[in-house]
Amino acid sequence: MSDPASSAPTQPSGTLSETEKTSVKALGSGSAKVVHEVVRLRGEEELDRPLRSLLLSGFAAGVAISASVLTEAFLHQRLPDAPWRELIVSLGYTVGFVIVILGKLQLFTESTVTAVLPVATRPSVRNLARLLRLWAAVFTANMAGTLLVAALIAHRVIIGPETLGAALDISRSLLTHGPGETVLFAMPAGFLIASVAWILPNAKGSEFWVIALITYVIALGGFSHVVAGSVEAWLLFLVGETDLTAALTQLILPALLGNLIGGTGLFAVVAHGQVRAEIETGA
Repeated sequence: MSDPASSAPTQPSGTLSETEKTSVKALGSGSAKVVHEVVRLRGEEELDRPLRSLLLSGFAAGVAISASVLTEAFLHQRLPDAPWRELIVSLGYTVGFVIVILGKLQLFTESTVTAVLPVATRPSVRNLARLLRLWAAVFTANMAGTLLVAALIAHRVIIGPETLGAALDISRSLLTHGPGETVLFAMPAGFLIASVAWILPNAKGSEFWVIALITYVIALGGFSHVVAGSVEAWLLFLVGETDLTAALTQLILPALLGNLIGGTGLFAVVAHGQVRAEIETGA
């Protein structure tokens, strides 16, 4: 009697059934083209959001990102003055970004890639106007949120005098760079934050670690992030260690320019460029 198992059709070695191929696709990472489309669609959603929604979400993001500076101050205050202290204090920098990005709040530097891809894919005056509208609304709202928290810190409404001293110690590092240096130090931060938006579609449950790792690198490198750094800039202004003109022209606006160059000028252009031919040909 023949063995039923031996008479069953067999697959050639090294081949997969259609069911197995589907499983592999589900488990595998998306291609660059797929990731581009995921990020582009998210950008389309952002561009279509009502102005009021953008302002409220951007304001909430400005408030939430301030948790980075506060957590750094708490750690700085409690740790001894040792060479390794910065390694621990920099961990606090990741907190605000985790809240903002996982909470889907509107952070200006994320939009330097997400909202740019729809414009790069379908260039038009209308799409460019939508992008500028989003950028203006989100950046203004982010700055309003960080200014509010900086005022609460400066007037010791939500912290004590020791924590204020620690926050000022951390913030004074901004004053060590001129505007040109700030632009250069902001470019890597813009690139790295834009990379978070690109990586997350393939993170598959590791979103927290992606955000924490990349923002930790920004803190360790002393790179300038315009929104998180604006908390420190506003704080220095409110306590009288710099004036408003210097806070804007030497600290905030140079960081804004550098983040735009790193996020849009470098990352978004490269991310779109690598799949542009495939999109145009439909490959």
